[in-house]
Amino acid sequence: MSKEILNLKPQSVWKHFYDLTQIPRPTHHTEAVRKHLVEFGKGLGLETHEDKVGNVIIRKPATAGYENSPVIILQSHVDMVPQANSHINHNFQTDPIDAYIDGDKVTARDTTLGADNGIGVASIMAVLEDKSLKHPGIEALFTVDEEEGMDGAFGIEPGFLKGETLLNLDTEEEGDLCVGCAGGTDVTATFQYKEEENENPEDPTFKISLTGLKGGHSGCDIHLGRANANKLLFRFLKEAVRNYEVRVAEVNGGSLRNAIPREAYAVVTVPEDLVEELEELVTSFEEIFIEEYKDIEAKISFKITPAETPKNLIPEEIQDNLINAVEACPNGVISNLTSFPGIVETSTNLARVKTAEGLIEVAFLCRSSSDTRKEYICSAIESTFALAGAKVEFGGKYPGWQPDIHSKALHIVGGIFEELFQRKANVNVIHAGLECGIILDNTPGLDIVSFGPTIVHPHSPDEHVLIDTVERFYLLLTTTLERLK
Repeated sequence: MSKEILNLKPQSVWKHFYDLTQIPRPTHHTEAVRKHLVEFGKGLGLETHEDKVGNVIIRKPATAGYENSPVIILQSHVDMVPQANSHINHNFQTDPIDAYIDGDKVTARDTTLGADNGIGVASIMAVLEDKSLKHPGIEALFTVDEEEGMDGAFGIEPGFLKGETLLNLDTEEEGDLCVGCAGGTDVTATFQYKEEENENPEDPTFKISLTGLKGGHSGCDIHLGRANANKLLFRFLKEAVRNYEVRVAEVNGGSLRNAIPREAYAVVTVPEDLVEELEELVTSFEEIFIEEYKDIEAKISFKITPAETPKNLIPEEIQDNLINAVEACPNGVISNLTSFPGIVETSTNLARVKTAEGLIEVAFLCRSSSDTRKEYICSAIESTFALAGAKVEFGGKYPGWQPDIHSKALHIVGGIFEELFQRKANVNVIHAGLECGIILDNTPGLDIVSFGPTIVHPHSPDEHVLIDTVERFYLLLTTTLERLK
């Protein structure tokens, strides 16, 4: 970790962000960062609470002259997406993030950085400890487990929040004022089967590895046309099984539902006399993938290497049904918003394929600003896998945040942005999921706007935050607090 980050401005924000990089905080493992925040709040002498699900709230009284102003809620989530390049051994539950300055940005070596949403958390902490700022009463809300399930936002109990305006600090493009976002639903298809004994152990076994893809955030980056490792691998497997007598022993690809899968692997057997042809097929598909994605993906690698002979295989019927279902299922952008040109309305991410003993799990995250279209795309996936004999279940449903272009907070923040930076802010909705809609359901009547610095390629090891946007973002935040009187 390079401590040169501590010299960046505003130093108070970067100091807290540096501290956060030293605290492991992947989703569902936020105990250490919650303890850090509780100790921080109590150390400042501020009212500090942790609720039943682990959300931390720190209340800072209004400064002189703001005693009668409505309380402002500042909100960010404490967890981060754990993604690392395959050539390193990084334990996100124990190891710190190795962040460093690279030109005009801060990034991390071979892992996600955690600027999503660590910069938001660090900025709120800087506000809480700054005794020179003028502001109304502040409720600093640090939610847990946003990246998978949004458990923290769902767990907020009625009456926990007292504020009337909420500033969410989880938007990832400077100059964007977000007033709406997509909702989401998890779809999981499972095949259960009795493993089939490998009756031809003399057949050579190989591991097929697809690596080097960019991946990224399945909301923010889905429109970029990046390759989905699972879709590409199964495209190859269909050809290999159909024409080269390949049998599949296991297949695994992707990890988190909200991350576009960057890597996928399969262990297969093939008759001895077809080995050379299979190797040529792998080379051919690598060339195809590189050509098809030459303007998007720069490091595609598709390789075949010898592997240990498996004792069991996936039964042919299950193998074929799985391959056909993954080939057929929708993935990527489904539709765009007409009212906000260039913004995705509906998408799906074939996030994970995992095989274990007698069980295959295929996991999706479906997003849409339209509840009916979200239901439609979930139903399309259900139909595809039901025809293949899989059990399909839905879960993790969270609501979208419907735009309010008449928001008072929106117009105040927009006016301040234009005054400070001599350009108009962009009012938009995003395809990624924010906690705002859930919090609004739990606390009706809140006036909400979301903004932040520029964070590029979150949910992937390419994640980075542009340094100069952090300083301007923090100036916008502190000026807004002063004006919301």
